[in-house]
Amino acid sequence: MKAIRFHEFGSSEVLRYEDVDRPVPGAGQVLVRVAATSFNPVDDHIRAGVMAEMLPIALPYVPGIDLAGTVAELGAGVADLTVGDRVVAMLPLDSAGGAAEYVLAPAESLAPAPRTTQLVDAAALPLTGLAAWQTAFELAELKPGQTVLVNGAGGAVGSLVVQLAVDAGAHVTAVDAPRHADRLRDYGAYRVVGPLALAAGPAAVGGPFHVVVNHVRVSPEELAQLTDYVADGGVAASTAGPIPEDAARGVRSASLWVRSDGAQLSELVAKVDAGKLRLNVAAHRPVAELAAVHEDAAAGRLPGKTIVLAP
Repeated sequence: MKAIRFHEFGSSEVLRYEDVDRPVPGAGQVLVRVAATSFNPVDDHIRAGVMAEMLPIALPYVPGIDLAGTVAELGAGVADLTVGDRVVAMLPLDSAGGAAEYVLAPAESLAPAPRTTQLVDAAALPLTGLAAWQTAFELAELKPGQTVLVNGAGGAVGSLVVQLAVDAGAHVTAVDAPRHADRLRDYGAYRVVGPLALAAGPAAVGGPFHVVVNHVRVSPEELAQLTDYVADGGVAASTAGPIPEDAARGVRSASLWVRSDGAQLSELVAKVDAGKLRLNVAAHRPVAELAAVHEDAAAGRLPGKTIVLAP
């Protein structure tokens, strides 16, 4: 079968499109015929070796953490799945492999694919959806009626956090560039504002807030300013560096290390099918162009969430 692999860490030039053996599922595993994966910034970090110490991987490595496809073969002990089922998954970070014709997935990571989207577009959901879910409900412990500031609301994860928070009954202030404003209002954001002028303080955007969610990479000094945007007893949750706590005011902080979870992914799929969660896919690219996708991401040229189509 065909797959993209890298045999050493480095720039996008290390990505090779080559023939590899089709994997065979072991106990508890499922062989999935890949329809699509998607590009996530962490793919770039893994390929470059930036995460090698905290996330050891075996080389050669097939990138692609997101998976949408159909079940091709079941390993021993796998129940509740049938060959031909449409599925989605976030593959384990240390053994990904979505940029291939076939991939092995742990059975517990799989969820039924949404019925209301194209199968290839469902590859936009797993990692970003789980990151949004775990940020909103595990880190922030979001509750109905709370006020929430989402900084970086127009991005892949931020867009889903906005929708999950609105669906949970929160009052959301969404912060991002003006080009995202109409979409964020359509998601139900109570207030949509441009990039934060942090020195202006929380009152300038209707704060402080019960929950602040940050997806924007800024300096440590700017992260510290975000603490002031959290109300007494509130929480700051970040996917882009830690926001300092303020023990005197009861402000706690939490950072995300996203994990695969088939049960949570099933909940997200149900929200997609119920029309409560929409995926914003910006582009589709063939897997043979994955090196160019990585180059475009590094240069800031990706238009948004990019689906990578299987061979």
